[in-house]
Amino acid sequence: MVLPSEPEFEQALGELTLSIGPFLAANPSYQKAFEIVQIPERVLQFRVVWEDDQGRAQVNRGFRVQYNSALGPYKGGLRLHPSVNLSILKFLGFEQTFKNALTGLSMGGGKGGSDFDPKGKSDGEIRRFCVAFMSELFRHIGQDTDVPAGDIGTGAREIGFLFGAYKKLRNEFVGVLTGKGAHWGGSFIRPEATGYGLIYYVEHMIPLACPEYPLTSPTTLVAISGAGNVAQYTALKVIELGATVISLSDSRGALIAEEGFSKEVIEKVGSLKLKGGYLESYAEFAPEEQYKYYPGQRPWTLLPKVHIALPGATQNEVSGEEAEALVKAGVRVVAEGSNMGCTAEAIEVFEASRRQGAGGVWYAPGKASNCGGVAVSGLEMAQNSQRLTWTPAEVDAKLKGIMGSCFETCLNAGTKWSGEELTEGVLPSLLYGANVAGFIKVANAMKEQGEWW
Repeated sequence: MVLPSEPEFEQALGELTLSIGPFLAANPSYQKAFEIVQIPERVLQFRVVWEDDQGRAQVNRGFRVQYNSALGPYKGGLRLHPSVNLSILKFLGFEQTFKNALTGLSMGGGKGGSDFDPKGKSDGEIRRFCVAFMSELFRHIGQDTDVPAGDIGTGAREIGFLFGAYKKLRNEFVGVLTGKGAHWGGSFIRPEATGYGLIYYVEHMIPLACPEYPLTSPTTLVAISGAGNVAQYTALKVIELGATVISLSDSRGALIAEEGFSKEVIEKVGSLKLKGGYLESYAEFAPEEQYKYYPGQRPWTLLPKVHIALPGATQNEVSGEEAEALVKAGVRVVAEGSNMGCTAEAIEVFEASRRQGAGGVWYAPGKASNCGGVAVSGLEMAQNSQRLTWTPAEVDAKLKGIMGSCFETCLNAGTKWSGEELTEGVLPSLLYGANVAGFIKVANAMKEQGEWW
């Protein structure tokens, strides 16, 4: 059913298989739903030919994986990065299906993108690529069919170019893409949503896992990886609440601040990344004596002490060895801002620590802890349908409510279906809870629609 050349998808499928094992043992009829749900409803692949600034034809591969529509239109981002392939997009679409279910909103799961790299390209080249990409994709999407969004490499600029191309091709102004500009159909809080939502989820974990390390205390040390949209707004929310952010990273290395990042430096990192820069040039905007850069490394083994770790870069960015280093450094909460940010080996390290009871690590998978981004995308769809724009305070309040409900759903399902006896001091598995709760919701909808029996 899966190919050896799909390692990321196999990893995601393996995680779900393990997590829902106790539930399937008690409810064997759902085995058929599990066999069906792991196969995408539709996989689209096409070529994208565009013109560079020298007038030469360039070609990339374009994809859209329409995974599951049991709960609503396909919903998921478009990733533009050289690493994009079907394995990664199938894993992301599979995860997206259950993540969207956990938001409580009417959204199915999908993912797409291209192996096009926006870095180093001019605005004109990016615009011509987006027009060429949309000239094929527009046939397969729509406000009630499939609503793509941004992702790695696809920010506000790219969404604008893609939307403009769609509007011309279809001659209609509809909410077919999310992440639009706030003054032409977008939603307030959308750029911040994944990072903010991650912190709102973690705020529910802390009272049960480590009440001595609240995010309102400057002595609480928070490690973050990544330096893009998710990591930036995660860091800004942590700083706003009062805790100390001690790390960021990108594909070239890690930047450590033992005394903590300031809001001003985080904002300068944001400007740097918009220009395609890297953290290695941090000395241009941050005092060298307060920060230390480690080329070719990730933060996790560089921190002698950390209380909360938030992977926010890309998939499989925390290895088993790095997880052990975090445990040794005193981490108590690990929550993913990226999708499948931890390897299977890292997750087992964290889960083993949790099972030891008080003082262990409580781990939250990305399909739960980072669902705030797609939640606000869903709220953007709702605003578009009503031709309304909600205030930032209204959207933020709805986001907080969604993340709170998602946490409670994961906690309750984890308590019931972890397949282990929860002795005093042992917290339920949020990994099992998120996977089981998301699967049950999707499977039940599919059954009622006649997709399995």
